Amino acid sequence: MSDSEEHHFESKADAGASKTYPQQAGTVRKNGFLVIKGRPCKVVEVSTSKTGKHGHAKCHFVAIDIFNGKKLEDIVPSSHNCDIPHVNRTEYQLIDISEDGFVSLLTSDGNTKDDLRLPADETLVAQIKEGFESGKDLVVTVQSAMGEEQICALKDIGPK
Repeated sequence: MSDSEEHHFESKADAGASKTYPQQAGTVRKNGFLVIKGRPCKVVEVSTSKTGKHGHAKCHFVAIDIFNGKKLEDIVPSSHNCDIPHVNRTEYQLIDISEDGFVSLLTSDGNTKDDLRLPADETLVAQIKEGFESGKDLVVTVQSAMGEEQICALKDIGPK
C-alpha cells in the first residue's frame, strides 16, 4: 500500500456505548424504563404471576413509549434479563423556531443544536411558541434514548 491512498471509515457507533443494558425482569419497577418491541418505554404497571411446579414466575409489564405515547405490553419470565434503555435528559436554551418546525437550541458549551423538531405534543408546542413569541427566555428539556431525541418539557427562566 502506498502513502497516497486515503481511507475513509464511516462509523455509525457512538464510542462503543450501548443503547441498552440488561436487567433481570423481576427487578424492574413501576416508573422505571424498559425496551418493548424495540421501543424505549416508561413502565406504568408491573404484575408478577406465580406459576406451577416447574415453571417460571412471569412479569407482566404495561408501559408507555417515551417518544410517541403508545401503550405497549410485554410478559417476561422474572428470572430472565430484559433490555433497559439508557435515558438521558439534557436542558438547552431555546434560541429560535424555524417555519418548518425545527428549533435552534444553545448547548451548555456555547454551540447550537439545530437538528431537533418541535415535539408531537400540541399543548407543549403551543406553550413553546407562545413563550418564544412573547420574548421569554425558555429552557427546553430534551429526552434522548436509543438514538432518538425529543423535547419533553419546558421551563421559563424569566424575560430576556
